[in-house]
Amino acid sequence: MSNVRANRVAEQMKKELGEIIGQKIKDPRVGFVTVTAVEVTGDLQQATIFISVFGDDDEKANTLAGLAKATGFIRSEIGKRIRLRKTPEILFQFDHSIEYGNRIETLLGEINDNRE
Repeated sequence: MSNVRANRVAEQMKKELGEIIGQKIKDPRVGFVTVTAVEVTGDLQQATIFISVFGDDDEKANTLAGLAKATGFIRSEIGKRIRLRKTPEILFQFDHSIEYGNRIETLLGEINDNRE
């Protein structure tokens, strides 16, 4: 039962995080960020937020530093928007699945070009 609730909380957090990061955070280090997934533990104590950042490695590192600096603000905004007894601790991680998918697409394109 708690797994269903954790999934609902994760989806609500994903929706709210997109708005908070896109509109409320004024840190210039935080560039174009997309929240790709949110995983919440069964006891709703911790949330891992997977993000995708447009840019090179320096921009990605700066974005992660900016988000880490704004974690307290983001957590308080989540607490205001989602009615929970305790707001989960937040941890940001990069989502490498988009890069992985692009790499596979490139390899498949090369294989297809070699066949012709």
